Amino acid sequence: MSARISAAVTTRRSLRTAAATAVVAAVAGTALTPLSAYAAPAEGGKPALRIELGAPVPSGPLTRGGATESFDLTVTNPSDKAAPFHPWLLGNLGSPIALKKNDVVFKVDEVNAPDTASFIGDQDGGWQGLFYPAGKDASAGFEVPAGGKLKWKVTVGLGKSFPINSNMFELRAKTLAKELAPGGDAAIGFKATPAKGPAATLSTHFENNGSCDGTNDETRCKQLMLWYRHEGIAFTSDLVTRLTVKFPGDVKHPDTQVRVMVDGNWTDVAADSNGTFLLPRMEKDFQGIPAESFALQVKLGPKTQVTQPTLVTLQADVALAENRSKTFSTTATDFKLAPAKQAATKPEQSKPAKPAGSNTQTSQTSSQTGSGSSAASSSPAAAPAGGTTQASGSLAHTGSDSNSGLYAGLAAVLVALGGAAAWLGTRRRGGVRA
Repeated sequence: MSARISAAVTTRRSLRTAAATAVVAAVAGTALTPLSAYAAPAEGGKPALRIELGAPVPSGPLTRGGATESFDLTVTNPSDKAAPFHPWLLGNLGSPIALKKNDVVFKVDEVNAPDTASFIGDQDGGWQGLFYPAGKDASAGFEVPAGGKLKWKVTVGLGKSFPINSNMFELRAKTLAKELAPGGDAAIGFKATPAKGPAATLSTHFENNGSCDGTNDETRCKQLMLWYRHEGIAFTSDLVTRLTVKFPGDVKHPDTQVRVMVDGNWTDVAADSNGTFLLPRMEKDFQGIPAESFALQVKLGPKTQVTQPTLVTLQADVALAENRSKTFSTTATDFKLAPAKQAATKPEQSKPAKPAGSNTQTSQTSSQTGSGSSAASSSPAAAPAGGTTQASGSLAHTGSDSNSGLYAGLAAVLVALGGAAAWLGTRRRGGVRA
């Protein structure tokens, strides 16, 4: 194994989407040529390579810390041009448990190929075996001649630390770059025994708990329980749960809010950049009990674009903390959400505008006088026998203080004086005209 090879290998997603970057990260301290420079497609731009895997020898189950088995890996190039080949083997348990680097023995020997070196990576919960020309950088890859093939012997075995509740191990052979024809990859499976105890399994489901905070309208705030049931031996790490609230396609900004009960208190759960909510971890052994749960509340926030009750789907995806990219239990439930009702507000009574240039005392006096006159004219006393209506002789009470009568009397005097002045003016104008 080259001393320049780092034990860390990039994630599977990075290797799929950016092979050059992945290999640069895998080889420490070495300037590498991007894989894209070697991945020239064959035959009119279409990759042509195919991988074939032979039967393992000897056949039979693999034991932890026991004997290894070997099989042939052959890559063929039916095109009329030489093609690059960057082999990549992915290990899979068929379970959410993450494989570590030391869980699998891995060795590659050339049969009809250049001298070969290999290494193992285990990043992001996935086991990865790679090989490349000895004495070169891991990004160099091999060259498969036109119409030719290359062959290697791959040896695998189970380390003593191989997960005790897994009874199989699969290897899938691919490439770091897009060098294989459609269906050109291959896989081989091994049995692993003995498995100690039943495998760890998990089932999840939602339970409807009605509305939140004692209200009767479930669409304003939905309360649920998310149940986990565990069987078999303990998981190898704690469980992580991602909640997703799915709306119809035309809702761009639902503004969903989620709360979870933690130590007897409702706690807000912040959404990540993908709009999912990460719940607190569930302990891997469930504290020795078969079932556990989270109490949840889901509602719409004040910035929501939802305007009416809308059917949504709440989905919970569970993975192991050591292998978060691999979901192994999913459950969902449907219910309706609506925006919170707006609080009803009492309209304010309109107030008459204060006349320009008037002071407070004058405004109050005019208002009180007008009220009294209006009350007297619109609310006459009951007519006595004989049908003659008589005035009551007093102003209607408007809530004014004891000076109201004085102000009213002054107003009457002013009205009388004004009438007299008007009569005198008329007479005077009449005399002049004469």
